[in-house]
Amino acid sequence: MSIATIRPTLARDLRPDAFVQRPTAVTIGNFDGVHRGHQAMLEVTCQAARQRGLTPAAVTFAPAPGTYFARMADKTPPAKLQRLRDKLACIWAVGIQHIQLTRFNAAMAAMTPDEFCDRVLKAGLNAKWVIVGDDFRYGKGRAGDVKSLHTWCTANGIECYVMPAVKAMEVRFSSSLVRDALRDGDVVTAAAILGRPYRISGKVAHGDKLGRTIGFPTINVPLWTPLPLSGIFAVRVYGVDVAGGQPVTGAANVGVRPTVKENGKPLLEVYLLDFQGDLYGRRIVVEFVKRIRAEEKFASLELMTEQMHRDITAVRTVFHRAAA
Repeated sequence: MSIATIRPTLARDLRPDAFVQRPTAVTIGNFDGVHRGHQAMLEVTCQAARQRGLTPAAVTFAPAPGTYFARMADKTPPAKLQRLRDKLACIWAVGIQHIQLTRFNAAMAAMTPDEFCDRVLKAGLNAKWVIVGDDFRYGKGRAGDVKSLHTWCTANGIECYVMPAVKAMEVRFSSSLVRDALRDGDVVTAAAILGRPYRISGKVAHGDKLGRTIGFPTINVPLWTPLPLSGIFAVRVYGVDVAGGQPVTGAANVGVRPTVKENGKPLLEVYLLDFQGDLYGRRIVVEFVKRIRAEEKFASLELMTEQMHRDITAVRTVFHRAAA
């Protein structure tokens, strides 16, 4: 059976007998955003698996270790770039056939580097080939590194490969670099690092319906915190025109709506430029094209509405120029 005919699988618990017949080629990482550096490592994993007759597998974590340790220290964790389901979809899209979604908790944090390798790589996944990035750290207190991993792999008859950093103009692709770009509203640079436009997906939920009272009915998608970006954006929305499959253009606000809410929850609101209809419960994908301005608090709804008219004009101009 070829790798292409195997149905992709996801497991939250380790199953020692699952890979007896077909051992794995494994890569390990947080893969937040699944940027071009991640994609390159995932592709190498798939290539190695094909050459050796192995199952290409990826180990990732929920929550991310950085998020876990930030919460334990009562600090704000790094902004998550995408929902878990979208991260998994991006990993599968490269060709990975099995994702081991490992819960990062106190027990995982307490594992020594060798315990992690013994339990996850050897007993859990029957790994025969392993690849990590050159900055990989693992185990209690981040005691493990690429040297200790190579030593363990050699002792256990496993091939180990360290992936050099993927760079452009001497700049290393990283999730942190994507976060920095999005924080500044630079969705163009973020897209260059990701290898695709930055997108957020989610189900359309009921809001407070304020938009329709001021002439701007919106579709609303609840978000997580902290937000990876905020402001007013020109966007394309997929999942609206289901029959045609074409995106619908819109103006999006990402933030907490300080003019109308005190301590508002993070929300993605989209005013669709040329569409009207009931989309409640539908899963949509919002693709960010350009930031128009930062989110701000207005002294009144009237002033906010006036600015929204200007924002809509600016968004239409973005798409008019793109089509020209």
